[in-house]
Amino acid sequence: MHSLTTHWQAVKRILHYLKSTIYHGISLQPSTDLSLICYTDVDWASCPDDRKSTSGHCCFLGPILISWSCTKQKVVSRSSVESEYRGLANAASELI
Repeated sequence: MHSLTTHWQAVKRILHYLKSTIYHGISLQPSTDLSLICYTDVDWASCPDDRKSTSGHCCFLGPILISWSCTKQKVVSRSSVESEYRGLANAASELI
């Protein structure tokens, strides 16, 4: 019964958030620019508990954001270069 109260509070919080962001959105506009650009960034060993890196990327088709992600990497990298390479590999697989 206690978890029901917790879930109900979460539902009310989500509904309150949706109500306050009803006029926000993503605007899509026609564009002739079809360049595919992806930006990546990695924070090496950012988690003090397990020393795993956090990586993120965002991909654009012209001026339009088509994909983004921010996740903790699954393995511990030995160097910042290795963690950057893992982040780049994740972004490249998303593009493919």
